[in-house]
Amino acid sequence: MHELSLVYSIVETVEQCAKEANAKRVISVKIRVGALSGVSTDALLFSYDIGVAGTILAGSTLNIEEYPVAIFCLPCGQLRVLPGIQMFRCPQCGTPSGDVRQGRELDVVSIEMEID
Repeated sequence: MHELSLVYSIVETVEQCAKEANAKRVISVKIRVGALSGVSTDALLFSYDIGVAGTILAGSTLNIEEYPVAIFCLPCGQLRVLPGIQMFRCPQCGTPSGDVRQGRELDVVSIEMEID
């Protein structure tokens, strides 16, 4: 389960931000996870409590914003959100596309902290 190592990376990033802000504690963390990131959101949530134990994030909540895959369709000239990850074809015109513009994300979006 690589999600635990991802949680440790998230904790490291958030702790650095909290330290720079002179935070007393972290209340919540919001992350963005793309459909192609290879991350199981259930495993990430399960690992979170283990990964934050004994840190400034202990007791905080993890909020996950799931991002669908979006491709650029050259014939349409538009960014198109795909209904799933099985077929990389424009949902409007059916043209195949490998020009993925969204869906690989794994980003910390926001951190809610209690400041001294």
